[in-house]
Amino acid sequence: MSALSHHRVIILLLCMMALFSPPDVNRQDIAVIPSIYTQQEPQPGAGPADAHPNLCAMIETGRLDGLRWPDFSDYQAQVRDFYQQAGCSLAWTVNARPTPQALSLISILQDAARKGLRPEDYDGLLWGGRLAALFSPASQPSPADLERFDLALTVSVMRYASDLHEGRVNPRHVRFHLNEATQEHNLAEFVRARLVTSPAVKSAIDEVEPQYYGYRRMLTALEQYLILEKEGDGPALPVLPKSVKSIKPGTEWEGVPQLAQRLRQLGDLSADAALPAGPELYDGALVDAVQRFQMRHGLAADGAIGVRTVKELNTPLSQRVLQIQLTLERWRWLPHDLPSRLIVINIPEFRLRGYEDRRATITMPVIVGQHFRNRQTPVFQDEMEYLIFHPYWNVPVSIARNELIPAIRKDPGYLQKHHMEIVNQRGEPLAGQALNDEVARQLRSGKLGFRQTPGPWNALGQIKFVFPNQYDVYLHGTPEKHLFERSRRDFSHGCIRVKDPPALAAWVLRDDPAWNSERIQKALESDKTIQVNLPAPITVLVLYATVFVDEDGEVHFFDDIYGHDKTLKRVLAGGYPYPE
Repeated sequence: MSALSHHRVIILLLCMMALFSPPDVNRQDIAVIPSIYTQQEPQPGAGPADAHPNLCAMIETGRLDGLRWPDFSDYQAQVRDFYQQAGCSLAWTVNARPTPQALSLISILQDAARKGLRPEDYDGLLWGGRLAALFSPASQPSPADLERFDLALTVSVMRYASDLHEGRVNPRHVRFHLNEATQEHNLAEFVRARLVTSPAVKSAIDEVEPQYYGYRRMLTALEQYLILEKEGDGPALPVLPKSVKSIKPGTEWEGVPQLAQRLRQLGDLSADAALPAGPELYDGALVDAVQRFQMRHGLAADGAIGVRTVKELNTPLSQRVLQIQLTLERWRWLPHDLPSRLIVINIPEFRLRGYEDRRATITMPVIVGQHFRNRQTPVFQDEMEYLIFHPYWNVPVSIARNELIPAIRKDPGYLQKHHMEIVNQRGEPLAGQALNDEVARQLRSGKLGFRQTPGPWNALGQIKFVFPNQYDVYLHGTPEKHLFERSRRDFSHGCIRVKDPPALAAWVLRDDPAWNSERIQKALESDKTIQVNLPAPITVLVLYATVFVDEDGEVHFFDDIYGHDKTLKRVLAGGYPYPE
């Protein structure tokens, strides 16, 4: 085709899309859809009212060769329902030409990266060739060709809509126990009713996504970092020398030029910031920018450039994009009808937030479980029902077996020093409190237990917040307040220690007029154990996200302390069908 003819085709395409496409077709994506099909006159062929029994037979195999992921058995029931609703007729072509809705959906599938998804999972790289082969002026697509095109688009659209709505992987497969009841939606009905003849395909697709502010902010961050990755990864990436010693403000360092370039690239150093006079002097605005960078990456914001700071500065932007993509996947696992008032703990961030009307009204540092497999804080959802002032600590059997019994064997005075006692299953102290072989056997089996009495020594601090769950995990205070000074805070056996229990108590009891700040203070000053039931349960989400975007749009990154990002990346690499 000559250049002149090519330009005429493009002009014709623009006119056709303006006339016949749904109003929300993205004009920026027109170039990725071959235009040659628009030159052909309407051909006799199967219309939507014509049945295609071979199409139904293809569906029953649960496989379509030619797809990037040919096995669609996990969507087979939905695909079958979709076509049976219309008597096995074609959905995406009329008179052997793709409908405007089909073209709009193909454009959306090709643009899946903007949602943190992979276009190739929805055949994004293949649609151009398919359109060119089937709908060029010289082609005469057979009924079988049209059936394969139709089925391929239906499977791809269902995968895309489902992935946007509830994620690609079932969270329980990776041991994330989040409520799923509200996630379900009828794909066959959605595609048939909202997409096949819709004048607003993109708007309909957008509606299936989570509507939370945090999710929208994460999409904006993805767009920002996709641009940074495109412009700044590869040879252009300013790599800093790996310092052996800590670089303090006011000193010279050969990595200062690369440091300034990297901080400007990431937005921590403004373009017009005045730099020190010496080309290798680390001082002034550079220190401020490093502190901001450290704060955004879960580091101690002391301005000193050590090994960890250099490691984060040298992290490829492609890795940051991946972190955002994995975090978006986990956002889609959340129920779409979360209450307006809830508590969220983000494990890698070591932070708790209390939300009201989808905005954080309380936030504080927390300490979470250690990275060892049997001490990690689990990811789950439950309901906080009550709190206890001056709680006893009933020691878990695993801690009793692995830590306390050996400690008492070495030091017979251990129980008295740590204000602990041995109790039966009714919570009654055992007479004598001697750790002989029989008592030790019953402690290991759980027939007896260790209990620490309330007081300033108690491992739970002054307040325990209870949301009954299968893991026996809860929120509580701690006497070891110095641990909150650390930037990385995975020190517990799995429970979550909060820095300011009285403030959290005031927040959760806000709707109980009997428990104002004065009464809370009196309860703290007494030595009496008091259980207070909440006026209404409060949803608690214990989550895992290595990226957080705050309400000002600032993007924060955190270490993958439990390796959950690594696991999810591996599962996603396997492609469809994902394990149930």
